Amino acid sequence: MKRNLLRASAFALAMSLCIMLPACGGDAQKDAEKPAAAAKAPSKAGELPNYRYVDLDSVLSKYNLAKDYNEEILRMQTNMESEVKRHESSIQSFASSMQKKLQNNGYLSEESYKADQDKINNMQATAQRSVASLQNNFENAAMQAQKTVNDSIQAFIKDYNAKKGYDAILFKAATLYIDPALDITSEVVEGLNARYNKVKK
Repeated sequence: MKRNLLRASAFALAMSLCIMLPACGGDAQKDAEKPAAAAKAPSKAGELPNYRYVDLDSVLSKYNLAKDYNEEILRMQTNMESEVKRHESSIQSFASSMQKKLQNNGYLSEESYKADQDKINNMQATAQRSVASLQNNFENAAMQAQKTVNDSIQAFIKDYNAKKGYDAILFKAATLYIDPALDITSEVVEGLNARYNKVKK
């Protein structure tokens, strides 16, 4: 979870990015009915079909926006874990002091014992509310980060393909085999980072 928060939506993003296209539908059924072609050597540059593919794992690991969000989410998770430990330590410490006080007859009345019981109950309730709030904020931030990265990649791909004019841009993970000559991952990462770094400045 810590290292792959933004990868969870890869399949959904892959499906939504089959946007370019006639190649995603239409003649697909006819093509499927044709006999399978014999395996061939990778195509030369001039013989490439009019579609390309992207390795999403590589994009997410190299896209600076995704990396920045991953670092932010990891910081939030670390802070949340620290807060949980702080509450646990405080409650355990007070519970131990109550136990020692009880063993040493330190409670002079039932009311004083009940007051400490009420206090530790309040500490536990406060801890639960605090942790629940942090967990909710963490989940919302992770979902928003995922959406922002997905939207950014989709928007870039649309602009990129408007210039390139491919019939389809696929995800490598959605294929069993695809000619390595069709890989545009480096181009996409370079373009995404150039646009993101320009916005950051």
